[in-house]
Amino acid sequence: MKVYVSVSTNIFVLFAAAVTAWSQDVAVGVADSTDNAEIVAADGARATGGETETTFDAAALAEVRAAEGHRIAAVNKAVQAAVAVFSPGGGGGGSGVVITPDGYALTNFHVVKPAGNYMHCGMADGRRYDAVLVGIDPTGDVALIKLLGRDDFPVAEITDSDQLRVGDWCFAVGNPFLLATDFKPTVTFGVVSGVHRYQYPAGTLLEYADCIQTDAAINPGNSGGPLFDSLGRLVGINGRGSFEKRGRVNVGVGYAISINQIQHFMGYLRSGRIVDHATLGATVRTSDEGRVVVQNILRGCDAFRRGLRYGDEIISFGNRDVTTVNGFKNVLGIYPRGWRVPLSYRRDGERFDVLVRLKGVHSPEQLIEAVQGPRAQPPGPGRPQPGDQPKPGDQDPKKPQRPMPPRPGQRPGRPKVVVPAEAKKLIETKRGYANYYFNRVLREQVLSKFLAVTGQDYPDSAWHIKGKFNGNAEFGLELQTDFVTGRYPEGPDRIDLSKDLDTQLAPIGSHGMLASLHAWQRFLITGSKEFGDVYYLGTVPIAGHDQPCHVLIGTYNVLELRFIFDPNNGHLVAMEIFSTADIDPCELYFADFREVGNGRTLPHQIEVRVGLKTFAMLTVSDFVFDDGSKSKPADKPPNPKAENDATGANTVPNATTTES
Repeated sequence: MKVYVSVSTNIFVLFAAAVTAWSQDVAVGVADSTDNAEIVAADGARATGGETETTFDAAALAEVRAAEGHRIAAVNKAVQAAVAVFSPGGGGGGSGVVITPDGYALTNFHVVKPAGNYMHCGMADGRRYDAVLVGIDPTGDVALIKLLGRDDFPVAEITDSDQLRVGDWCFAVGNPFLLATDFKPTVTFGVVSGVHRYQYPAGTLLEYADCIQTDAAINPGNSGGPLFDSLGRLVGINGRGSFEKRGRVNVGVGYAISINQIQHFMGYLRSGRIVDHATLGATVRTSDEGRVVVQNILRGCDAFRRGLRYGDEIISFGNRDVTTVNGFKNVLGIYPRGWRVPLSYRRDGERFDVLVRLKGVHSPEQLIEAVQGPRAQPPGPGRPQPGDQPKPGDQDPKKPQRPMPPRPGQRPGRPKVVVPAEAKKLIETKRGYANYYFNRVLREQVLSKFLAVTGQDYPDSAWHIKGKFNGNAEFGLELQTDFVTGRYPEGPDRIDLSKDLDTQLAPIGSHGMLASLHAWQRFLITGSKEFGDVYYLGTVPIAGHDQPCHVLIGTYNVLELRFIFDPNNGHLVAMEIFSTADIDPCELYFADFREVGNGRTLPHQIEVRVGLKTFAMLTVSDFVFDDGSKSKPADKPPNPKAENDATGANTVPNATTTES
């Protein structure tokens, strides 16, 4: 059976047939002549004529129709999760995409900036939803928002964006020129025209690293919207386009932030903070031999402490091979500040594989000022304050009163935005945070789960701990209320708790093991009460744990501490104690949790690390408290994996639940 199709009226079908045949290795030949075109089907059939007709197998047509059906189904599925974002005050808008059933959605930072912490969002179902800001990444141009009103939002399927190749089909969904007043998104089709593109900041905070280039039309208003692969899976968030100089019209070059990069930041974005990207603390250049080598390095950075020096060749970073300076900038730009990332370098033919803790691109205050402005200065004497009104009699009745000019940042002629009660209860303003509400809720959730699994009735008195030091020698610790002593092969040592702890880093080489154990004891006794303004940092990958772990940051005495919690069972599995930024922290890793009586659960294995080396492995045999209670030896330590599987996954806050 053969099917005849008019080329003049069905050129798109022929194009689709040709593409399908090419992609599936179907033999289709094309011959052109002056008077007519001739397309040869797989079985060799031909057709010519005045209107130029072609023949091809019904099987080929079926393949075309099937491909069209798959494409339409992928688009229909994908558009359901697309979001049209509008500023309630009329200050602009853009696009977004929902990624969780309870309404968390991704968009661009530059889309939400004019709207502030509250916005309107429309979806393909024709409904409008209130939304609040959650967290922002100004450098990466990403924002996390939360739509309200449902717990069963349609969501985008996320895939591995590193699997994209140049030439792959893709499509963008969004709200170009803010035309989607009926909330029906626009779909534009194209190909992936480049991967791992890097764009310089160009005088702004924004730095597009490792992004996806596409010729799918991305116009103003598409910002923040999703880029999908041919199967309708989310691969990126559209953010930038190259436009014709005389008007903001797409010219076929658009850029999307890869979803793999965004996934690194998701735990940070959920924290409600203003998050930063990472830097190695070193710059690189291309050598005469074409290698990527270190050009400059800061002596105080972690990479320097791990042995990296001027002239060393960078082999790989983040488990990605580094062959160009551009490639190094790309992979560096996808990580958050504070993460520890694998680095491989070569010197004199010898390879070194290390983990490096990444610094921030900006100082915390620099980033906050760029987003929220400088701190408000106290008013000088006699200065009028915002909102002050003239008193009766202050004005000359013979002179007409002139209207007051709008205050800085106030847009004249726009109605005041009224935030509904449901959204207002999810908004808490605090300097340094995009929305402090989400940070507070997550902090309370992590602490609550920790106290539930560890117990709360710890005596505020002396603790006596003994066991084996590095598997053979005996050790003993006394954690008193005013001092701490330790007996072990490197000791004995004693620290005075009435003095600054950053000058008492005993034992030598531990960078503060005794002070760290004292801080751990105080955390078990008081929770977060003695640790300053404790905040939720986000999630970070920790060796030995399948999922990223929750991190709280606090201060004690003059120390900065990171408390790291297993997301499944809630245990405190690690602590990092920083006495100064110039040296490695003392790291404590806790394992082998056992009940010790009175509803208390404590670790019976404590590993003390400095840098990448283990300073000591403490195997605890006894905990004795001054209230008369003590640990009970267990016949067999519990299986941590089984415990994790039994407790299930942790949850994240939503509208209905409650960096260093």
